[in-house]
Amino acid sequence: MAGLGETASLPVNLLPFLVVIFGLMGTAYFAMRRLAPNAEPTLVPIVALLNGLGYVVIARLNKDLAANQATWTAVGVAAFVVTLLFVRRAADLERYRYLLAMGGIALLLAPLMPVIGTTKNGARLWLELGPFSFQPGELAKIALAIFFASYLVERRELLAPGSLPGDALAARARAIGPLLGAWALSIVVMVAEKDLGSSTLFFALFVAMLWVAAGGYLWPMLGLSMFAMGSVIAWSAFGHVKERVQIWVDPWTRASSDGFQLVQAAFAFAAGGVVGTGLARGSPQKIPAVATDLIFAAIGEELGLIGAAAVIAAFALIVVIGLRIAQQADRPFEQLLAAGLTTIIGVQSFLILGGVTRLLPLTGITLPFVSYGGSSIIANWILIALLLRISSGDRLDRSVRLRASSARAR
Repeated sequence: MAGLGETASLPVNLLPFLVVIFGLMGTAYFAMRRLAPNAEPTLVPIVALLNGLGYVVIARLNKDLAANQATWTAVGVAAFVVTLLFVRRAADLERYRYLLAMGGIALLLAPLMPVIGTTKNGARLWLELGPFSFQPGELAKIALAIFFASYLVERRELLAPGSLPGDALAARARAIGPLLGAWALSIVVMVAEKDLGSSTLFFALFVAMLWVAAGGYLWPMLGLSMFAMGSVIAWSAFGHVKERVQIWVDPWTRASSDGFQLVQAAFAFAAGGVVGTGLARGSPQKIPAVATDLIFAAIGEELGLIGAAAVIAAFALIVVIGLRIAQQADRPFEQLLAAGLTTIIGVQSFLILGGVTRLLPLTGITLPFVSYGGSSIIANWILIALLLRISSGDRLDRSVRLRASSARAR
């Protein structure tokens, strides 16, 4: 049984790192209460739970990665604090929309640069800057969400369903340009960088925000049609897309080659059962890229169905809270931005959870706050800070209006 990893133990130096991690989570909560006192109070504890769980699992898998993850978590929490400190009103971001759009596109396409862009695991997603590597697409999704929110606020009447006069129809045709651009850009990313996850995420982000802005079912149906058409083209034209789908449909015939990762993940879930084998008593280290792409399989093996369900419930709560923040926001820009940021977390989580459990083809993106990776940790802490800033401002505005109404009543 020792060969199966059941006699493994947690690293002896885990406790000091755990103290650091929990200290960082406490710092994040204190910063929220100090810099955004009216913000939704439950969001940071849920994120801290996911971040802490991810760290413990990574430490159990690889102590060297654990040290790096602790460092990146510190940088992520620092970025969270800086965002709350300098973004005093989320609405102020609207004035930088074109700068953010250009920056987001530049970040998204930066890995294609021949000097600093590098390929890892078949996907060209990384920038190498000396000893550091960074995935710029993680920050690009936030920048583009801000741009989409600002753009759609200005054009939501043109994009709303219903009959329009000739001039307005022409304006609507022009307004749909960014939708076509987002579709084309997602295809470019998929082809050039071989990144199925990010291309799907960016396209889903724009279609979801367009739906929230315009209402009705026209745009979601159009978006799904374009996605289906793009998928058929990708299946026919690009070998790596066809290969991913074939592995997803039947990994067992490739269990000793391309399907090994998914087969081992399935064995991990089966070994875990309902309650799991116990932390450090399973063998998830047999799964390739387990700390990044398939950390959910490690959780399923050692913490069982109960632990896996708790992780899913935590992400569901984040989505519910994010949508509630969007619903309660008073300004249209903040409504759309909160919806977009929540879409990023929700779609990314769904893609990777679905990929690991074979509900979807495996796309290779990270599980927010849980998987190993500095780029993802930093970007997602910034995303949470923006959601909290929106929540804090709207709650403060409602409180001021309530006090003013009470004063007038007297």
